[in-house]
Amino acid sequence: MFGLVASILFVLIWSTGFIVARAVVPHGAPELVLAVRLVATTLLLAVAAALARQSWPRGKRLGLHLAAGAMLHGLYLTISWWAVGRGMPAGIMALLGATQPLMVAVASVLLLGDRLPGRGWAGLAIAIIGVTCVLLPAIERSGASAVPVVPVLAGLFAIIAMTGGTLIQRGQIAGDPILMSGAAQNLGGALVAIAATLIVGDWRWDNDPMLWIGLAWSVLGLSAAGLSLLVWLVRHQGPTAMSMLLLLVPPLAAIEAWALFGEQLGPVQLIGFALALGGVLLGRSQGRAKARDAAAELVEPA
Repeated sequence: MFGLVASILFVLIWSTGFIVARAVVPHGAPELVLAVRLVATTLLLAVAAALARQSWPRGKRLGLHLAAGAMLHGLYLTISWWAVGRGMPAGIMALLGATQPLMVAVASVLLLGDRLPGRGWAGLAIAIIGVTCVLLPAIERSGASAVPVVPVLAGLFAIIAMTGGTLIQRGQIAGDPILMSGAAQNLGGALVAIAATLIVGDWRWDNDPMLWIGLAWSVLGLSAAGLSLLVWLVRHQGPTAMSMLLLLVPPLAAIEAWALFGEQLGPVQLIGFALALGGVLLGRSQGRAKARDAAAELVEPA
Protein backbone atom coordinates (compact mmCIF):
# COMPACT_ATOMS: atom_id res chain seq x y z
CA MET A 1 0.00 0.00 0.00
CA PHE A 2 2.79 2.42 0.91
CA GLY A 3 4.45 1.64 -2.43
CA LEU A 4 1.35 2.83 -4.31
CA VAL A 5 1.08 5.99 -2.20
CA ALA A 6 4.80 6.68 -2.63
CA SER A 7 4.49 6.26 -6.42
CA ILE A 8 1.57 8.68 -6.66
CA LEU A 9 3.22 11.26 -4.41
CA PHE A 10 6.48 11.03 -6.35
CA VAL A 11 4.83 11.66 -9.72
CA LEU A 12 2.74 14.56 -8.37
CA ILE A 13 5.76 16.20 -6.71
CA TRP A 14 8.16 15.58 -9.60
CA SER A 15 5.76 17.03 -12.17
CA THR A 16 5.94 20.41 -10.44
CA GLY A 17 9.61 20.70 -11.39
CA PHE A 18 8.67 22.06 -14.82
CA ILE A 19 6.36 24.64 -13.22
CA VAL A 20 8.92 25.72 -10.62
CA ALA A 21 11.66 26.11 -13.22
CA ARG A 22 9.40 28.29 -15.36
CA ALA A 23 8.55 30.48 -12.36
CA VAL A 24 12.05 30.78 -10.88
CA VAL A 25 14.46 31.11 -13.82
CA PRO A 26 13.36 34.68 -14.77
CA HIS A 27 14.40 35.85 -11.30
CA GLY A 28 17.69 34.03 -10.76
CA ALA A 29 20.58 32.41 -12.62
CA PRO A 30 19.71 28.70 -13.07
CA GLU A 31 23.06 27.39 -11.84
CA LEU A 32 22.98 29.66 -8.79
CA VAL A 33 19.40 28.69 -7.95
CA LEU A 34 20.31 24.99 -8.20
CA ALA A 35 23.42 25.47 -6.06
CA VAL A 36 21.44 27.20 -3.30
CA ARG A 37 18.68 24.59 -3.55
CA LEU A 38 21.02 21.61 -3.25
CA VAL A 39 23.12 23.12 -0.45
CA ALA A 40 19.97 23.95 1.55
CA THR A 41 18.61 20.43 0.98
CA THR A 42 21.92 18.89 2.08
CA LEU A 43 21.84 20.84 5.35
CA LEU A 44 18.16 20.03 5.96
CA LEU A 45 18.59 16.28 5.42
CA ALA A 46 21.89 16.18 7.32
CA VAL A 47 20.21 17.67 10.40
CA ALA A 48 17.28 15.25 10.03
CA ALA A 49 19.68 12.31 9.68
CA ALA A 50 21.62 13.42 12.78
CA LEU A 51 18.40 13.69 14.81
CA ALA A 52 17.47 10.19 13.62
CA ARG A 53 20.97 9.02 14.65
CA GLN A 54 21.84 7.84 11.15
CA SER A 55 25.62 7.61 10.76
CA TRP A 56 27.42 9.33 7.90
CA PRO A 57 28.90 6.98 5.26
CA ARG A 58 32.65 6.60 4.93
CA GLY A 59 35.18 5.44 2.40
CA LYS A 60 33.87 3.77 -0.73
CA ARG A 61 30.22 4.08 0.31
CA LEU A 62 30.57 7.84 0.69
CA GLY A 63 32.17 7.99 -2.74
CA LEU A 64 29.26 6.06 -4.25
CA HIS A 65 26.73 8.38 -2.63
CA LEU A 66 28.58 11.45 -3.89
CA ALA A 67 28.86 9.97 -7.38
CA ALA A 68 25.15 9.08 -7.46
CA GLY A 69 24.22 12.57 -6.31
CA ALA A 70 26.60 14.24 -8.73
CA MET A 71 24.94 12.42 -11.63
CA LEU A 72 21.32 12.29 -10.48
CA HIS A 73 21.06 15.76 -8.94
CA GLY A 74 24.04 17.78 -10.14
CA LEU A 75 24.79 16.85 -13.74
CA TYR A 76 21.21 16.07 -14.74
CA LEU A 77 19.73 19.32 -13.40
CA THR A 78 22.52 21.74 -14.29
CA ILE A 79 23.10 20.40 -17.80
CA SER A 80 19.42 20.10 -18.70
CA TRP A 81 18.73 23.63 -17.43
CA TRP A 82 21.81 24.85 -19.34
CA ALA A 83 20.57 23.15 -22.52
CA VAL A 84 17.13 24.75 -22.23
CA GLY A 85 18.76 28.13 -21.57
CA ARG A 86 20.92 27.75 -24.70
CA GLY A 87 18.14 27.08 -27.19
CA MET A 88 16.82 23.63 -26.35
CA PRO A 89 12.99 23.83 -26.35
CA ALA A 90 11.51 22.56 -23.09
CA GLY A 91 9.29 20.16 -25.07
CA ILE A 92 12.31 18.56 -26.75
CA MET A 93 14.10 18.28 -23.39
CA ALA A 94 11.06 16.61 -21.88
CA LEU A 95 10.88 14.19 -24.82
CA LEU A 96 14.55 13.30 -24.34
CA GLY A 97 13.73 12.72 -20.68
CA ALA A 98 11.13 10.16 -21.77
CA THR A 99 13.95 7.99 -23.11
CA GLN A 100 15.45 7.64 -19.60
CA PRO A 101 13.20 4.72 -18.58
CA LEU A 102 14.24 2.90 -21.75
CA MET A 103 17.91 3.51 -20.95
CA VAL A 104 17.38 2.25 -17.41
CA ALA A 105 15.53 -0.85 -18.61
CA VAL A 106 18.28 -1.77 -21.10
CA ALA A 107 21.07 -1.06 -18.61
CA SER A 108 19.30 -3.05 -15.87
CA VAL A 109 19.03 -6.07 -18.15
CA LEU A 110 22.61 -5.83 -19.42
CA LEU A 111 24.42 -4.74 -16.25
CA LEU A 112 22.30 -5.84 -13.30
CA GLY A 113 20.85 -9.05 -14.68
CA ASP A 114 17.25 -7.88 -14.27
CA ARG A 115 14.50 -9.37 -16.42
CA LEU A 116 11.77 -7.30 -18.01
CA PRO A 117 8.90 -9.40 -19.42
CA GLY A 118 7.26 -8.71 -22.76
CA ARG A 119 4.43 -6.72 -21.21
CA GLY A 120 7.05 -4.50 -19.56
CA TRP A 121 8.64 -3.62 -22.91
CA ALA A 122 5.18 -3.17 -24.47
CA GLY A 123 4.06 -0.88 -21.65
CA LEU A 124 7.24 1.14 -21.98
CA ALA A 125 6.71 1.59 -25.72
CA ILE A 126 3.05 2.58 -25.31
CA ALA A 127 3.92 5.08 -22.58
CA ILE A 128 6.66 6.70 -24.69
CA ILE A 129 4.21 7.05 -27.60
CA GLY A 130 1.75 8.67 -25.20
CA VAL A 131 4.36 11.12 -23.90
CA THR A 132 5.25 12.01 -27.50
CA CYS A 133 1.57 12.80 -28.20
CA VAL A 134 1.42 15.03 -25.12
CA LEU A 135 4.56 16.94 -26.11
CA LEU A 136 3.88 17.09 -29.86
CA PRO A 137 2.17 20.53 -29.88
CA ALA A 138 5.03 22.08 -27.87
CA ILE A 139 7.60 20.49 -30.17
CA GLU A 140 5.81 21.79 -33.26
CA ARG A 141 5.63 25.31 -31.82
CA SER A 142 9.32 25.32 -31.00
CA GLY A 143 10.50 24.49 -34.51
CA ALA A 144 12.47 21.35 -33.74
CA SER A 145 14.43 21.52 -37.01
CA ALA A 146 16.24 24.63 -35.76
CA VAL A 147 17.39 23.20 -32.44
CA PRO A 148 21.18 23.66 -31.98
CA VAL A 149 23.25 20.48 -31.95
CA VAL A 150 25.27 21.22 -28.80
CA PRO A 151 22.25 21.68 -26.50
CA VAL A 152 20.77 18.45 -27.87
CA LEU A 153 23.97 16.54 -27.08
CA ALA A 154 24.08 18.18 -23.67
CA GLY A 155 20.48 17.12 -23.04
CA LEU A 156 21.29 13.53 -23.97
CA PHE A 157 24.29 13.55 -21.64
CA ALA A 158 22.06 14.85 -18.83
CA ILE A 159 19.66 11.93 -19.32
CA ILE A 160 22.56 9.45 -19.36
CA ALA A 161 23.86 10.97 -16.12
CA MET A 162 20.45 10.57 -14.48
CA THR A 163 20.36 6.95 -15.64
CA GLY A 164 23.77 6.27 -14.09
CA GLY A 165 22.79 7.89 -10.80
CA THR A 166 19.61 5.82 -10.69
CA LEU A 167 21.44 2.54 -11.27
CA ILE A 168 24.00 3.22 -8.53
CA GLN A 169 21.13 3.12 -6.01
CA ARG A 170 20.92 -0.64 -6.57
CA GLY A 171 24.52 -1.32 -5.50
CA GLN A 172 26.35 -1.29 -2.18
CA ILE A 173 24.42 1.75 -0.91
CA ALA A 174 20.99 0.12 -1.33
CA GLY A 175 20.64 -0.60 2.39
CA ASP A 176 21.70 2.82 3.68
CA PRO A 177 19.15 5.02 5.52
CA ILE A 178 17.16 7.38 3.28
CA LEU A 179 17.86 10.62 5.18
CA MET A 180 21.60 10.06 5.30
CA SER A 181 21.61 8.92 1.67
CA GLY A 182 19.71 12.05 0.66
CA ALA A 183 22.12 14.34 2.51
CA ALA A 184 25.21 12.73 0.99
CA GLN A 185 23.78 12.60 -2.51
CA ASN A 186 22.53 16.17 -2.44
CA LEU A 187 26.03 17.16 -1.33
CA GLY A 188 27.38 15.48 -4.47
CA GLY A 189 24.88 17.38 -6.57
CA ALA A 190 25.63 20.64 -4.77
CA LEU A 191 29.34 20.35 -5.58
CA VAL A 192 28.49 20.07 -9.28
CA ALA A 193 26.05 23.00 -9.16
CA ILE A 194 28.56 25.19 -7.28
CA ALA A 195 31.26 24.37 -9.86
CA ALA A 196 28.81 25.20 -12.68
CA THR A 197 27.96 28.52 -11.01
CA LEU A 198 31.63 29.46 -10.74
CA ILE A 199 32.28 28.48 -14.36
CA VAL A 200 29.27 30.34 -15.79
CA GLY A 201 29.75 33.34 -13.52
CA ASP A 202 26.12 34.44 -13.54
CA TRP A 203 25.06 35.79 -10.13
CA ARG A 204 21.60 37.11 -11.08
CA TRP A 205 19.25 37.04 -8.06
CA ASP A 206 16.49 39.67 -7.81
CA ASN A 207 14.92 38.59 -4.47
CA ASP A 208 11.45 38.47 -6.01
CA PRO A 209 8.93 36.67 -3.75
CA MET A 210 8.30 34.12 -6.52
CA LEU A 211 11.99 33.21 -6.46
CA TRP A 212 11.89 32.49 -2.72
CA ILE A 213 8.58 30.59 -2.94
CA GLY A 214 9.92 28.47 -5.79
CA LEU A 215 13.19 27.87 -3.95
CA ALA A 216 11.36 26.82 -0.78
CA TRP A 217 9.24 24.30 -2.69
CA SER A 218 12.32 23.07 -4.56
CA VAL A 219 14.09 22.32 -1.28
CA LEU A 220 11.19 20.90 0.73
CA GLY A 221 9.15 19.32 -2.05
CA LEU A 222 11.33 18.44 -5.04
CA SER A 223 14.68 17.73 -3.38
CA ALA A 224 13.88 16.61 0.17
CA ALA A 225 10.60 14.77 -0.45
CA GLY A 226 10.71 13.99 -4.19
CA LEU A 227 14.27 12.74 -4.38
CA SER A 228 13.90 10.75 -1.15
CA LEU A 229 10.85 9.04 -2.64
CA LEU A 230 12.82 8.39 -5.84
CA VAL A 231 15.60 6.66 -3.91
CA TRP A 232 13.08 4.61 -1.90
CA LEU A 233 11.23 3.53 -5.05
CA VAL A 234 14.45 2.50 -6.82
CA ARG A 235 15.50 0.37 -3.86
CA HIS A 236 12.12 -1.27 -3.25
CA GLN A 237 10.61 -1.53 -6.73
CA GLY A 238 13.70 -1.55 -8.94
CA PRO A 239 15.14 1.14 -11.24
CA THR A 240 13.03 0.17 -14.26
CA ALA A 241 9.69 0.28 -12.42
CA MET A 242 10.57 3.62 -10.83
CA SER A 243 11.77 5.13 -14.10
CA MET A 244 8.50 4.23 -15.78
CA LEU A 245 6.79 6.62 -13.37
CA LEU A 246 8.80 9.45 -14.95
CA LEU A 247 6.77 8.94 -18.12
CA LEU A 248 3.74 10.34 -16.29
CA VAL A 249 5.56 13.57 -15.42
CA PRO A 250 5.27 15.40 -18.80
CA PRO A 251 1.50 14.70 -19.11
CA LEU A 252 0.87 15.92 -15.56
CA ALA A 253 3.07 18.97 -16.17
CA ALA A 254 1.00 19.76 -19.29
CA ILE A 255 -2.19 19.61 -17.23
CA GLU A 256 -0.64 21.84 -14.55
CA ALA A 257 0.53 24.34 -17.19
CA TRP A 258 -3.01 24.38 -18.62
CA ALA A 259 -4.49 25.03 -15.18
CA LEU A 260 -1.93 27.64 -14.03
CA PHE A 261 -0.78 29.36 -17.22
CA GLY A 262 -3.67 28.77 -19.63
CA GLU A 263 -1.57 26.69 -22.06
CA GLN A 264 -3.50 24.71 -24.67
CA LEU A 265 -4.50 21.13 -23.89
CA GLY A 266 -6.00 19.49 -26.97
CA PRO A 267 -7.49 16.07 -27.77
CA VAL A 268 -4.12 14.67 -28.92
CA GLN A 269 -2.57 15.51 -25.56
CA LEU A 270 -5.47 13.95 -23.64
CA ILE A 271 -5.14 10.78 -25.71
CA GLY A 272 -1.41 10.84 -25.04
CA PHE A 273 -2.01 11.11 -21.32
CA ALA A 274 -4.29 8.06 -21.45
CA LEU A 275 -1.69 6.11 -23.42
CA ALA A 276 1.10 7.09 -21.03
CA LEU A 277 -0.95 6.09 -17.99
CA GLY A 278 -2.01 2.80 -19.57
CA GLY A 279 1.54 1.99 -20.66
CA VAL A 280 2.98 2.69 -17.22
CA LEU A 281 0.32 0.55 -15.52
CA LEU A 282 0.97 -2.29 -17.98
CA GLY A 283 4.74 -2.06 -17.64
CA ARG A 284 4.65 -2.01 -13.83
CA SER A 285 2.22 -4.93 -13.46
CA GLN A 286 4.86 -7.47 -12.48
CA GLY A 287 2.85 -9.34 -9.86
CA ARG A 288 2.77 -8.84 -6.10
CA ALA A 289 4.94 -11.83 -5.30
CA LYS A 290 7.81 -10.65 -7.49
CA ALA A 291 7.57 -7.15 -6.07
CA ARG A 292 7.75 -8.47 -2.49
CA ASP A 293 10.71 -10.70 -3.32
CA ALA A 294 12.57 -7.86 -5.00
CA ALA A 295 11.86 -5.51 -2.10
CA ALA A 296 13.09 -8.04 0.45
CA GLU A 297 16.30 -8.53 -1.52
CA LEU A 298 16.95 -4.81 -1.96
CA VAL A 299 16.57 -3.79 1.66
CA GLU A 300 19.20 -6.24 2.86
CA PRO A 301 22.40 -4.34 3.72
CA ALA A 302 25.31 -4.92 1.36
